[in-house]
Amino acid sequence: MSSDTPEEIVIGVLALQGAFAEHQAILMRLKLPSHPISPLLVRTAEDLAKCAALIIPGGESTTIASVAARTGMLQLLRDTCRDPSKPVWGTCAGCILLAKEATGLKKGGQELFGGMGVGVRRNGYGTQLESFEVMLDIPGLRDPERPFAGVFIRAPIIEHVDTSAPSSSSIETEIVARVPASCLPAELQEAAETSTTDYTVVAMRQGKKFVTTFHPELTKDERLHEFFIKRCVLELPAGK
Repeated sequence: MSSDTPEEIVIGVLALQGAFAEHQAILMRLKLPSHPISPLLVRTAEDLAKCAALIIPGGESTTIASVAARTGMLQLLRDTCRDPSKPVWGTCAGCILLAKEATGLKKGGQELFGGMGVGVRRNGYGTQLESFEVMLDIPGLRDPERPFAGVFIRAPIIEHVDTSAPSSSSIETEIVARVPASCLPAELQEAAETSTTDYTVVAMRQGKKFVTTFHPELTKDERLHEFFIKRCVLELPAGK
């Protein structure tokens, strides 16, 4: 093989439940001249071992955690998500699973993978009937003047960000996107007026970890997948 051949990047998509096929389809369309992208559906430890990075899709967070436990993948996923050297992205349900802590869970609670220094509220915007779509301005994306369609379906809300976790203080926390305050439930709009809590954060990065509370996989826009690979996997500086 020629030394000039670009190195292939295997991006795993956790395929225990949820919108994993949609992530796979976007990754198959995504073209990076410097690095060919090869998506891999992850269901076993052997699958995960082949991956340079992992995406945890939207879906039902309790079901994903339950299937992970039943198939013997739970501790391995925890180890992967909590390892600062492993790039991991969680969308919606994946955001909940990557969180340090979560509220609004089903009776009996649920297992979390951890890895991100955030606390989230499950179904923070309400039920399926409160689902919505809003155009987001995300300066860190390619063609930043073109808004990104944020699809929020029973989405979690980030209630707080702990910039001291992960353990290394050198790990950068980057707020990638915010939702307009008018999209928040009325009680949170009122709470935000009397506190310093910023409930509008809907996408953030901590080192090689990335979460979005919405569903980029349900759009035709591959720019957030490109952002994850460039910033978290390849660790390129902003704008490259």
